[in-house]
Amino acid sequence: MSQPAIPAVTPIESRGYANPSVLVSTEWVAAHLGDPNVRLMESNEDVLLYRTGHIPSAVALDWVEDLNDAILRDYIGREAMQRLLRARGVNGDTTIVLYGDKNNWWATYAFWVLRLFGLERLCIMDGGRARWIDEGRPLAPDTPPPAAGDIMVGDRRDPSIRAFREDVLAHVRAKGLLVDVRSPEEYRGERMHMPDYPNEGALRGGHIPGAKNIPWAKAIDPESHTFRDAKDLRTLYQTEQGLSPDGETIVYCRIGERSSHSWFVLTYLLGYLRVRNYDGSWTEWGNTVRVPIERP
Repeated sequence: MSQPAIPAVTPIESRGYANPSVLVSTEWVAAHLGDPNVRLMESNEDVLLYRTGHIPSAVALDWVEDLNDAILRDYIGREAMQRLLRARGVNGDTTIVLYGDKNNWWATYAFWVLRLFGLERLCIMDGGRARWIDEGRPLAPDTPPPAAGDIMVGDRRDPSIRAFREDVLAHVRAKGLLVDVRSPEEYRGERMHMPDYPNEGALRGGHIPGAKNIPWAKAIDPESHTFRDAKDLRTLYQTEQGLSPDGETIVYCRIGERSSHSWFVLTYLLGYLRVRNYDGSWTEWGNTVRVPIERP
């Protein structure tokens, strides 16, 4: 029986993105598997998936254990991030290529967290784990620990790309642009979690007043698992929903993971200059006393 055809994709550099170099193709990754200046990192929602097989030489980046502080609801600090990246074999001149399951949902989350520390040499493998597997490319059962790296990491710099509750309240009062990237059911307050997912503690449903509902996955072609071209993305965000590349925009979801994907699209693929991710998102907003909530 013949295998189904793999959907062809337009080359990344021909899709009209503002920053095409932030994406690399599966072909590029295959050609750089032995490159000592490239470090592949797989970040999945299913943290056990890496162990079943991953791109050869890729190391795991666990969004639960590696990136989050063990006590506070916050991210790790500078010293912990430096130890983490050095243990993954990252040097000062290493290009980190992130990929994962769920159409790179958690890969863009890891990308956003690394950007909080000012890291610049970051890419996303377009199509993620699903595209690599669909193309029949090899998976490895294990990867020997890499030699320790020597990267120097700066202090975390939250304000430019991260929003806190007080920032969102001020943004609402100023009638700023807000994007709720959750499902329409969550947005309308009919659900407080995605189908087949647990409720993460929110006591009230609905959305932040004035937010546009643009589910994160609309930025992805479901057949190829790759990002839609810039023309389609501009139609989605600007023509249909009225977002502006010049305006200040805050994106949110449940805990900031899906919204990091939309933050990546707006910031890097469309070139928006002032986009922040509200990682407190609905688990914080839906539990906060007397913050405004809107329902259709």
